[in-house]
Amino acid sequence: MAEAHQAVGFRPSLTSDAGEVELSAPMLQEIYLSGLRSWKRHLSRFWNDFLTGVFPASPLSWLFLFSAIQLAWFLQLDPSLGLMEKIKELLPDWGGQHHRLRGVLAAALFASCLWGALIFTLHVALRLLLSYHGWLLQPHGATSSRTKTWLALVRIFSGRHPMLFSYQRSLPRQPVPSVQDTVRKYLESVRPVLSDEDFDWTAALAREFLRLQASLLQWYLQLKSWWASNYVSDWWEEFVYLRSRNSLMVNSNYYMMAARAGNAVHALLLYRHRLNRQEILPTLLMGMRPLCSAQYEKIFNTTRIPGVHKDHIRHLRDSRHVAVFHQGRFFRVGTHTQSGLLSPRALEQQFQRILDDPSPACPHEEHLAALTAAPRDMWAQVRRSLKTQAQEALEAVEGAAFFVSLDSEPAGLTREDPAASLDAYAHALLAGRGHDRWFDKSFSLIVFSNGKLGLSVEHSWADCPISGHMWEFTLATECFQLGYAADGHCKGHPDLSLPQPQRLHWDLPDKIHLSISLALRGAKTLSGNIDCHVFPFSHFGKSFIKRWHLSSDSFVQMALQLAYFRDPQCLALFRLAVDKHQALLKAAMSGQGVDRHLFALYIVSQFLHLQSPFLDQVHSEQWQLATSQIPVQQIHLFDVHSYPDCVSSGGGFGPADDHGYGVSYIFTGDDVITFHISSKKSSTRTDSHRLGQHIEDALLDVAALFQEGQRLKRRGLGEDDSGHSRDSLPCHTRGSRAPTTATNF
Repeated sequence: MAEAHQAVGFRPSLTSDAGEVELSAPMLQEIYLSGLRSWKRHLSRFWNDFLTGVFPASPLSWLFLFSAIQLAWFLQLDPSLGLMEKIKELLPDWGGQHHRLRGVLAAALFASCLWGALIFTLHVALRLLLSYHGWLLQPHGATSSRTKTWLALVRIFSGRHPMLFSYQRSLPRQPVPSVQDTVRKYLESVRPVLSDEDFDWTAALAREFLRLQASLLQWYLQLKSWWASNYVSDWWEEFVYLRSRNSLMVNSNYYMMAARAGNAVHALLLYRHRLNRQEILPTLLMGMRPLCSAQYEKIFNTTRIPGVHKDHIRHLRDSRHVAVFHQGRFFRVGTHTQSGLLSPRALEQQFQRILDDPSPACPHEEHLAALTAAPRDMWAQVRRSLKTQAQEALEAVEGAAFFVSLDSEPAGLTREDPAASLDAYAHALLAGRGHDRWFDKSFSLIVFSNGKLGLSVEHSWADCPISGHMWEFTLATECFQLGYAADGHCKGHPDLSLPQPQRLHWDLPDKIHLSISLALRGAKTLSGNIDCHVFPFSHFGKSFIKRWHLSSDSFVQMALQLAYFRDPQCLALFRLAVDKHQALLKAAMSGQGVDRHLFALYIVSQFLHLQSPFLDQVHSEQWQLATSQIPVQQIHLFDVHSYPDCVSSGGGFGPADDHGYGVSYIFTGDDVITFHISSKKSSTRTDSHRLGQHIEDALLDVAALFQEGQRLKRRGLGEDDSGHSRDSLPCHTRGSRAPTTATNF
């Protein structure tokens, strides 16, 4: 352990009466430094919490207010209207020589009370302003005078230089939508996929639900919304994730890709340092409307602990080591010395020591991590024995900042077979071999033998944009700030004084050997059943879509629906569908979505033991096409056009249904869209590669609609049909597949 390297420890030196103990100077120094580090952390957190608590004001504003009151008092003016004199009367009488001090204290107390009242007023005003969602409902590119006024007021009340959690106190409560509106939107959403008979039956259930149960369930949700800041988030975390007894592998984790290694651990820890100091800027819609930042708190030092009936998330305030897995062995690698974070070169040295360590894995240790991929109730029971027999090793893994897997196999894009290599890359990140990831950790960094990188992220603690934000920072920092020496090593010099990484030893009782074998068999079965397909669509990207004044996300979503159903649509219907998707998206962004509200109503009905056939029907539905966009959030980190190789290619997740697909996509620059598709090989209805071909066909077909519409418009103006548009696409023959090229890996 790097932290303990400099400590000499207690060295007992007994005198003749055995009553004295000598303490070594290095030990006392280490105790002093340890305490100093702890106090620095506490003071830093206290100061950051204070700054975010008074935002959008600042400590200097209190000083300005106090000075103004003192100046007014000096000019024989009383801005307090007599309140300061009453405060002075309540203060102890220390004698005539302290009369001026009593006046200063009275002014300070009055200034503090007035300052606090002003801050409270600012918080209330900002919360009311942020409750306005009319700007979301306006057409793309159009801004009403009301919205312009709102933007100006938000800019005035938002303050300057916000920290990550500065807006948390000012965010409005999550509104509970009208139950009538939610049911109406739900029926609209299922109408295209139900037969007339099935839709009539569902509509009848909905009417019965509105008549009998809806008002009571809605009342409980309204009550919760006033008591808690969010009426649904804690239930969503508990019942969707933590109460699920399924394997975390594939079902709850997702992966993210990159093509560089080396400085990644150091860059991740730099991100954690910025996170602890709240130096990460909050996410702002339109550069103005802040989003909640609460999920950032659990990126690091977090583990999902299995339970028999439900899991719980354990988050530590700090951790000064990472857990490392290599060839069936576990290690604890310290990340700090008394002087601070280890340099990239020192971390590289520690990882190289692990790679060079010839010691073999102990019996059953190699496959131990397969337990984290087992059904949760099984893993919870086994973990009890493991915690008794191997508590120190288990704590080292679960208490780590994050998990690192040094894979002995290469992965990533190859020029010889780009399509197959990307598919294998995605599969390795999503499932691995079933026993080389600690799926309970908030995220695992996978480093392949050829230096390629990836993340495997447990889903319950946060959504993808949070880990995506961290990954963007990591890749940009590793490439543009840390860099490499001419010999390929990390910059800097090794630290030969560092101790060897600590090998973790597991005392595995015989009774869990069978559990490990069963868990490994189940993990391998699940891993082998996942069909992953990744392909970059390079015919066009975001820039082409924006030329037609359409939302790029809605464009792709409609193309995905076309790919899944292969229903030909005309241009007008496509635009109508895009507009509808945008309306639903904006409704969800403003808290007026359908699924979370129906989910919360269902949970209330279960607590009340109130049967609702309509909610049972909604809850039992299986959605066969689960889609998600991975946003690119930090475009300021580097120029994506000048450095296309440094652009993240996104990541993916497993299908939500045994006969469905999981589709993720990311706009990599302006001219490429990278898709990640997963399905289960056991299904006779799905094929990831077939859907990938359909997605490509659908995107090109939809793009052709706009080109045809442009051609017809030109014909109406009397232009020659032979004229070429600058938006024209390469020739595409249905059924053919353009060579897959990817310069962004």
